[in-house]
Amino acid sequence: MSESSRLDAEACQNPLLDVSNIVAGYGATEVLHGVSLCVEAGEVVSLVGRNGAGKTTTLRSIVGNVVPTSGSVAFDGQDVTGLSPEETVRRNVAFVPEERRIFPDLTVAENLKVGQLGGGDTAESRDPEEVLEEFENLRDHPDRRGGALSGGEQQMLAIGRALVAGADLLLLDEPTEGLAPFVVRQVEDLVKNLNEEGIAVLLVEQNVEVALELADRHYVLDRGEIVYHGTSDQLRENEDVVDRHLGVSI
Repeated sequence: MSESSRLDAEACQNPLLDVSNIVAGYGATEVLHGVSLCVEAGEVVSLVGRNGAGKTTTLRSIVGNVVPTSGSVAFDGQDVTGLSPEETVRRNVAFVPEERRIFPDLTVAENLKVGQLGGGDTAESRDPEEVLEEFENLRDHPDRRGGALSGGEQQMLAIGRALVAGADLLLLDEPTEGLAPFVVRQVEDLVKNLNEEGIAVLLVEQNVEVALELADRHYVLDRGEIVYHGTSDQLRENEDVVDRHLGVSI
């Protein structure tokens, strides 16, 4: 058995999230061809790959925006395959999409209060005022409308709203996309802090260096299939995988 295969087999003895052989797509177009991955409680795991590889579709299949045609998704030991996004949130799975989807005409405080609607029952749920205290970029501007925030502040608000809803598992889709380097570092620090507080994270990230910095393990997705799985050290050392499937140098 290869090192990567051995690691994959031993990765999750008691997975919080267990995605098994999901096939999914849009209409007649199949995007995922049997994707399997897992996340343990307390882990940060990344899903990396080129644009169009199927990373966002994987997240959407987990939260119920896309219903797999086969395979299964289990969270905390329960089958959640095909549940609606609303039901998934109630089970304490929070999804922050790439486009963030904050309400531009609502204030920061109002956006956070909206996050309380339909949230799950978890010790990780937070009061909006508590979240404001934790997010320095937002704390001083609770009455500023969402549409007037910078890209980094909107990302912070989207993550904060997910925390208010309650999250044992946080799914982040390209959280550093389009952000200035110093804001990227702020997002990195935020994800690290949340993980230290006990929230597991599945991270889709185009910036491979960010993924290597934040995650314990990495799945490489190419054309709808997982082609590699390993730790940060293993991925850094595998120049063939990095060059062939990610098209970057690290």
